[in-house]
Amino acid sequence: MPEVINYPQVPGLDDAELAAFLAQPLMARLSTLNPDGTIHTIPIWYEFRDGKIFLSTQSVTQKAKNVQRHPAVTVLVDTATMPYTGVMIYGTARLAVAEAESRRVSIFERYIGDYGESYAHKLAAKWEPVIIEVTPTRIISFDYTKGSLVPED
Repeated sequence: MPEVINYPQVPGLDDAELAAFLAQPLMARLSTLNPDGTIHTIPIWYEFRDGKIFLSTQSVTQKAKNVQRHPAVTVLVDTATMPYTGVMIYGTARLAVAEAESRRVSIFERYIGDYGESYAHKLAAKWEPVIIEVTPTRIISFDYTKGSLVPED
């Protein structure tokens, strides 16, 4: 895994904290590049395993098409309430079709428990599942629960 960089104004996460944070079933936001140069950002479920981020989608989606054309992506996972904690992952993505349905089940079960398998099969019956596998090239973390590094007046 690449070195985790922290913002200068706020403490970040160490490797163990980062792994524990990403183990939570929080919502991720995936940003990809559209053909016209605009950014396509969507909320998406994920799983962090073996130093990589795995995201489930269908081959027909814009995000899958964008990754196939331009593999540079950004994934943001953060808390929704103050004090904020988060991780921004810059990386290179690839589409993985092999074992996509079983990986999808694993991802879905993180969020919806036992219904994850049934839901994955229902989606796969209608659309071809693919996994977006992100290999991090740079990771930035922030953890406002540790305070701020901005000097007080």
